[in-house]
Parts: sequence; structure tokens; C-alpha cells
Amino acid sequence: MATSNKLISVQHLVKEYNHGTVKALNDCSLDIAQGEVVAIIGPSGSGKSTLLRSLNLLEEPTSGQIFFDGVNLADKSVDINLHRQKMGMVFQHFNLFPHKTVLQNITMAPLALKKKSPEEAQKQAMELLERIGLADKANEYPNMLSGGQKQRIAIAGIIAMNPACIVMDEPTAMLDPKGRREVLQTVRTLNKNNHTTVVLITHFMDEAVQADRVIVVDNGKVLLDAPPKKVFSHVELLKSVGLDVPQSAELAFELKKSGISIPEDILTEDECVEALLKLLKE
Repeated sequence: MATSNKLISVQHLVKEYNHGTVKALNDCSLDIAQGEVVAIIGPSGSGKSTLLRSLNLLEEPTSGQIFFDGVNLADKSVDINLHRQKMGMVFQHFNLFPHKTVLQNITMAPLALKKKSPEEAQKQAMELLERIGLADKANEYPNMLSGGQKQRIAIAGIIAMNPACIVMDEPTAMLDPKGRREVLQTVRTLNKNNHTTVVLITHFMDEAVQADRVIVVDNGKVLLDAPPKKVFSHVELLKSVGLDVPQSAELAFELKKSGISIPEDILTEDECVEALLKLLKE
């Protein structure tokens, strides 16, 4: 069973399709601690979305085990609906009811599932909206909001359920750069203030860089699992499976390959400039 500091423990997970001819997950194992922000990256078809959906049993694994908060989800006695209230999911699409206001969208689940009073639900919703800078949008409808605002409202609606974990499948994929920044800032704020665990699938490497840990999935298996600096130092390996790396990491890699003594774990432009200036002074 998962130890007390592990919120999620995935053990030897296998997911097969077409009578076993296709393995979306192939002996996949990983642990995620309470309060972590973990980014999952991988090429198209690597199994990362299947992995994420398995955490909530939206995909039922062929074999293996998933422990969430110490509970084995393979146990048939587990109330999966109760479990899903503890693990909120955010997808590319915003999942807001167009005929309801922002405030109504956020308060629906707490009223129906948490049995909160309207006053309690509205108070909590307004506090969340204040926290993400959208209190002035409380009485507006989704069609009046930008994409980034809609996704932030969707996240606030999940957080209103007080989940232990929020899992996000490319939540910024359909957003412009401004919307992406808004959503990521919301995620960071909620993680910091609520100690909410975040598991994020992304194909934007600049988003993965901001995580506590990066898990690289390829062919249904965990290829790398380490802090961003360590993961993105494996430039050749990542490129060999069809992934991009941050530009500064790639530049540092190329400079080092050409014989220039520069650290391998550079991620940002500032780190790259600092390393180059240090070389010039030597």
C-alpha cells in the first residue's frame, strides 16, 4: 500500500486494447506526493492521457494497481464516485454550462454533492473568484469570457469541491499565450494556497519547466522521472522520442557539445546568460 506521504501510487499499470494487440500502458509505475506539481510529457500516442484518465478510473486498467490516499482503487468495494470528488479533472474544453452565470457554474457541485447551503457555496465561490482575479465576472455568462478566463473558472469550479488533487489534460492547449499564462498562474496560486496536488499533461515545455517534477512517458512506460533541470539535461534522449526541449537547454547542450564548458542543467535564458558571462570573465 502507498505510504503516508504518497497521495498517488501507480504500480505496474497495464492498459490493453484490441484484445491485447495494443498496449497504451505497459508496466507503468510512478508515485506522486501530496502538494506536488507534476508535469507529464510525452510524444503523441505515448500513453500519457490514458495514464491520467486511469487515475480516476475513466479508463479501467487491464492490470496493475492504483492507490489514491492509501485506498486501492481496484477494490470493488471502493465508492468510485466519492473518489472522483477528491480528484478533480480539467480537460482542454472548458466544461462550463453556457446558460448559467460564472457564480452558478462554480456553486453547482458544492450545492448538489457537498450539500452546502446557498450562502456557504456563494461565499466560497466569491473567495475563489477573488483569488484568481475574476470576482468582477461573477454574474457574467461564459460566452462573455476569454478562453483563459473560462478555463480559470473551470478550475475554480473544481477547487470549490476541495479536492486533494487536480489532474489536467492539456488545459492550455486551445489558449493563446496570455490565456496560458493566466491559467498557469491560477494553478500555481491554488497549489501554494491550498496545498493542492497538481498533475498536468502538457506539450508546452515552458509549462513543464515550472513543475516540481517532470515525468516523461513513451510507449506506455515511464522513460524519465526527475526535477525539470535533470530531465531537460537529457536533450538527445528527449529529441529521440520526438519531444522538444526548452531553447536555453538546447543551446547549452550544443555549446557543451562544441567543447564549451557550460552547465548541463540550464533551463532559462537568464541562467544561460549568467553562465556565458561567467565564461567570458574567466
